[in-house]
Amino acid sequence: MSAMHDYYRAPDRAAATLRPDDLRAPAKPLPGAPVFDVVETKWVDPEGSLGSLVAVIEGVPYSDDLVETVTLYPPVPGMPATGEERPALPEDFGYEGPVIEELPVTARDALAGVEDGRLAEVARRWTIEPLSGFHEGDDVLDLVRDLVALARRARKDGQSLYCRWIPG
Repeated sequence: MSAMHDYYRAPDRAAATLRPDDLRAPAKPLPGAPVFDVVETKWVDPEGSLGSLVAVIEGVPYSDDLVETVTLYPPVPGMPATGEERPALPEDFGYEGPVIEELPVTARDALAGVEDGRLAEVARRWTIEPLSGFHEGDDVLDLVRDLVALARRARKDGQSLYCRWIPG
């Protein structure tokens, strides 16, 4: 089963985690639910696939700590706050609900700062990165454009980027 990752922007952590069980890009928003500026993706996890995109943009080798997220939700006792602590969890940890992670401002700024003239080359290079989740020839340019545009709007408004996903 493929994991869905919703990337979105919010003014702060409280707003980003409001009604965490609600989809960030519902087909029909619920009354009283926040409306987020969202990019929906499959397979683009923050620390792996998105981290490899940031590496391509910055022209640096990928590393596990390039996009270190902070887990904001769930507030489950024992749930690690950083991605590097998660592999230590027992397989039967048992949490199956949504996870909301805050991306570092460095990732937002790397995405927001890439020049438009580089987007096609960045998308092409990202497809050949092992962690991208894509294959050479896949059309990912629209996804790269969407992520870059989201990051630009977040930076312009002084907001952070977040990712909501459900473990699978």
